[in-house]
Amino acid sequence: MSSSDQNTPRGPIDSSRIPRYAGPATFARLPRLDEVGTADIAVVGVPFDSGVSYRPGARFGGNAIREASRLLRPYNPAQDASPFALAQVADAGDIAANPFNINEAVETVEAAADDLLNSGARMMTLGGDHTIALPLLRSVAKKHGPVALLHFDAHLDTWDTYFGAEYTHGTPFRRAVEEGILDTEALSHVGTRGPLYGKQDLTDDEKMGFGIVTSADIYRRGADEVADQLRQRIGDRPLYISIDIDCLDPAHAPGTGTPEAGGMTSRELLEILRGLSSCNLVSADVVEVAPAYDHAEITAVAASHTAYELTTIMARQISAERAAGAK
Repeated sequence: MSSSDQNTPRGPIDSSRIPRYAGPATFARLPRLDEVGTADIAVVGVPFDSGVSYRPGARFGGNAIREASRLLRPYNPAQDASPFALAQVADAGDIAANPFNINEAVETVEAAADDLLNSGARMMTLGGDHTIALPLLRSVAKKHGPVALLHFDAHLDTWDTYFGAEYTHGTPFRRAVEEGILDTEALSHVGTRGPLYGKQDLTDDEKMGFGIVTSADIYRRGADEVADQLRQRIGDRPLYISIDIDCLDPAHAPGTGTPEAGGMTSRELLEILRGLSSCNLVSADVVEVAPAYDHAEITAVAASHTAYELTTIMARQISAERAAGAK
């Protein structure tokens, strides 16, 4: 094998030769990490949902997303890119976390994320509940320093505790602010809506540095204007995007643990993400897919396309950085 062959990314299984419904269900039918050795982008699952406050089941979300991703194709016309040709993307399997001990699970996820990031990969994580965002952010911040955060969610996830527990799916971003791993000049919630425990929730959230773009804002202003606002807030900072699939309306994502009426469409979410393609996206997650409540893979399909857009953004950036370095 020539050196040029070794540097050519290994892509997904050819669906014109092997039917999409056949073969192993890796993300987008990509090779496993152990088959390629190293990857520019590692797609990794975290089957953990012990931090949920309502409906469980997100521990099965990663594999549901992988199954739905069988329909993804190698060329992304919306971003005019073939992400799996621009960068080596591989499925790194799952991080097995203790379902009975949240503190231990958080430590396990952080350590595994450290290993992947230290290998030189960016991470595209498939949850799992939103508790896992905290250890992922801890790991990313070790490499990049405090990062900008775009948090797509129906909920703020900046509450203090649930039943006295500091680590839950409703608290990760308060902990992240407290730990100094977020750049508080560039924090935004996107798609929030629904009732809160009180107005103090918003006051506390603002004090932490978060800006809010509600789902109603997106409806009134449109995806392009919202994406432009977010780009300006982020600038050229290292960016982490965390997407709770319940940012989508239950019509577009019924399979989730805490659905709220009045959310974004899947089209709006994808268009906003495409509008962020110039941002310095260092890693991302898609969480809270609970397939037991899904219908006809509606939620899993939306999540797989969301992860695909995020992966494309990272692959384009990796390719551009290599091209710039070669000059």
